[in-house]
Amino acid sequence: MAELTDDFLAKIAAVHHPLRRRLIDLLALEGPATASALADRTGQRVGNISHHMKMLAAAGLAEEAPELAKDNRERWWRHVPAQLSWSLADAKGDPTAETVATAAEHANLAHHVDKVQDWFRYREDYDDGWVRAAFSTESWVRATPEELEELAGRLQQVIEDFTRSRPDDGRPREHVFVFAHGVPGRP
Repeated sequence: MAELTDDFLAKIAAVHHPLRRRLIDLLALEGPATASALADRTGQRVGNISHHMKMLAAAGLAEEAPELAKDNRERWWRHVPAQLSWSLADAKGDPTAETVATAAEHANLAHHVDKVQDWFRYREDYDDGWVRAAFSTESWVRATPEELEELAGRLQQVIEDFTRSRPDDGRPREHVFVFAHGVPGRP
């Protein structure tokens, strides 16, 4: 887990604003874009997008891509890959860090749920192959904290391996949102 430094807290606070999270997703999945193009994709005003892109840049989650501009008026942005992982335990004793980390956890879960709810709304736009392939899974397991950490690492490795191993064979592929939570619970 990451230490919850001021820089790290700024990153998780920046990424867990709903519009900024969407902007990061758009840049990560579709590549660099101008504020105008991002405004068109999100239904927001260009000035609002510019403000949020500056916030993401200040947090080190996006950067300008001046080499893509056709002239000095055009401003392109690109995603800066970053993996943000934290535990509320890392924030214990620091009320500000606890507040930011807790709010980010809630925003992160809402983001995950929104993606699944979007699928429920739009799945009729996909063919039966996609409808059959989409999945939901859950299990109750018994584990120590160390075993739960091992499970998380193994799941992350499967996702990373799957991402790296997709061939460039010309077959059409969709972006697929995959997430998992493993938390102690009560039936």
